[in-house]
Amino acid sequence: MTALLDARTAAEPEAIGEIARPLSIGERLWNLGWLRKGFLLALLFSLWEWYAVRLDNQLVFPAFSATVQALGDALVNGGLVSSILVSLKVLLAGYGIGIALAALLAVTAIGTRLGNDLLDLLTAMFNPLPAIALLPLALLWFGLGSGSIIFVLVHAVLWPVALNAHAGFSGISPTIRMVGRNYGLTGWRYARHILFLAAFPSLLTGLRTGWAFAWRTLIAAELVFGVSSGSGGIGWFIYENKNQLEIAAVFAGLLTVILIGIGVENLLFRLLEQRTVLRWGMKQ
Repeated sequence: MTALLDARTAAEPEAIGEIARPLSIGERLWNLGWLRKGFLLALLFSLWEWYAVRLDNQLVFPAFSATVQALGDALVNGGLVSSILVSLKVLLAGYGIGIALAALLAVTAIGTRLGNDLLDLLTAMFNPLPAIALLPLALLWFGLGSGSIIFVLVHAVLWPVALNAHAGFSGISPTIRMVGRNYGLTGWRYARHILFLAAFPSLLTGLRTGWAFAWRTLIAAELVFGVSSGSGGIGWFIYENKNQLEIAAVFAGLLTVILIGIGVENLLFRLLEQRTVLRWGMKQ
């Protein structure tokens, strides 16, 4: 009897120890990803300020405080807002067309052997080709206008999105495919209800990669193209201020590019991932 009581006492939580305890305020804050990233950004900006002050050469490396001041001036009086809107308008056009063509290629590739061979051939030919290298041809074909930049953006987006989509479609379970066929789904309805949903994690990866390629291609194209056309994108804003030796404004333009990239990744794509892939249990 005594042995039984000792065993029961040993099995009680108080005897074993603390099983679970509430997290402290510091631990709860540390579990917030946005707060950790904000801390890292603050640390990087502090290092930037420290190095610039130590270097003491605003024409080579302006301080973070000077860059923020130039950014505020450009947003209020320097036309940076209109430059951002011009860049985003062109970007969305090229990005949307590239995604549509990539979806068409990937669906064709998963449906027929000839389509699969076509996708393999085209990606082997054009995926290694830098999009900005096509800008001289784009200027000849589409002239001085947004059409030339949209063309190189489509090239930048098309191939990574198509490859990720095709990889996702190829990894779909045959059972899921058979379910769609048994329900009589064919063509676009089969792609919309079966392929796109089952392969959405790969599609989301392709969309992220395509966005990154398109964004940096756009800025590079505007740095070159804006000189000829006088168009007012962020790249042209950077180039114009460089010619005027407004280096703080140049850094402000670069900081704008970085902040927009961070915002799209952490707001748009992260929210889309939480509402789809994580909610559906397709990713831990």
